[in-house]
Amino acid sequence: MNILLEQIKLTNIPSFSLTRQNRILQKELVDCFLQVVNKGIFILDENVKVLENMVSSLCEVDNGIGVASGSDALNLSLMACDIGYGDEVITTPFTFIATAAAISRVGAKPVFVDIDPDTWNINADLLKKRISTKTKAIIPVHLYGCPAEMTKIAQVAKEHRLKIIEDAAQALGAKCNDKSVGSFGDTGCFSFFPTKNFGSFGDGGMVITDNAKIADKIKLLRLHGAKHKYHHDIIGYNSRLDELQAAILNVKFKYIKQWTIRRREIAELYSSLFQEHISACRLSIKLPLEPDYAYHVYHQYTIQTDQRNQLQNYLKNCGISSTVYYPIPIHLQKAYSSLGYCKGDFPIAEAACNQVLSLPMFPELKDEEVAFIVERVVDFFA
Repeated sequence: MNILLEQIKLTNIPSFSLTRQNRILQKELVDCFLQVVNKGIFILDENVKVLENMVSSLCEVDNGIGVASGSDALNLSLMACDIGYGDEVITTPFTFIATAAAISRVGAKPVFVDIDPDTWNINADLLKKRISTKTKAIIPVHLYGCPAEMTKIAQVAKEHRLKIIEDAAQALGAKCNDKSVGSFGDTGCFSFFPTKNFGSFGDGGMVITDNAKIADKIKLLRLHGAKHKYHHDIIGYNSRLDELQAAILNVKFKYIKQWTIRRREIAELYSSLFQEHISACRLSIKLPLEPDYAYHVYHQYTIQTDQRNQLQNYLKNCGISSTVYYPIPIHLQKAYSSLGYCKGDFPIAEAACNQVLSLPMFPELKDEEVAFIVERVVDFFA
């Protein structure tokens, strides 16, 4: 192991990389690309239909609708659920801004709820306090691949007759109480951005739903509001998952389960190595948690420490990349200053933004690289 660690010191370890995966899949990817090119149909053809069926089947729902991005999946879901001007939608301040921006784009108001300190997901126990007569929906986010507490969230939504739109952009394959994320809500929204745990070679997304009426409306919305060419029933959008991206994803879909298993193995290795030093009181970090109800897919392996910035700089000097998801909570973003939130309104989310650090995580990461990363983190705190 020491020889291997010395070898790794001479290389850089990326936070995320598709290069290794692309080398492994190169022939399959090139073949699928050429098949699409030779057929010459690039929009809403057979590859999109196959992917829609496979993802909806994986999540055990009736409908999958491929769209242009995860952001569009959220936006079209809100529209299909008839949410618009004057409405309020509850969500988390600790996520990528696309979650809140989708609410704003349909004319509704995002209302934030602080997060659970252990999972970093929206705190289901705080939801009721933020519900008003204007509240129409909840958008929970399954952050880092860890499911939000959907059983509780679904119960609150049922009691108050609220829609649920799941932001599962980072969590394809994750489960809550043995039920797939995305299948609890009126819709589930996935992103196929290249860095996701199931990513294409560009933008792409999908909505899944058991509601046939919602599915039909999203199909209309993604295609300029038309069921038939040049016959437009509503004002829609141009939001279609293209054939090339779908073909690439169909190649990758065969491997999603084994990649998830590998991510979980890497996470277990990280945690077991870190835990040895935490138990000996030589390390001051908080490790990611997999709740009893959850099957975590570890889109990210994220730790928390009040020395985050210093640790990140130290790792960078050691040739180890890391990423902060996310450095500013949405309620403190300039874009949302009009909502009137102040620093201190959501203290747990604000603390997370100042303290979380995502370490390298992708299925092709080697065990010896994980060991090297852990050693460097331990060295920093020594």
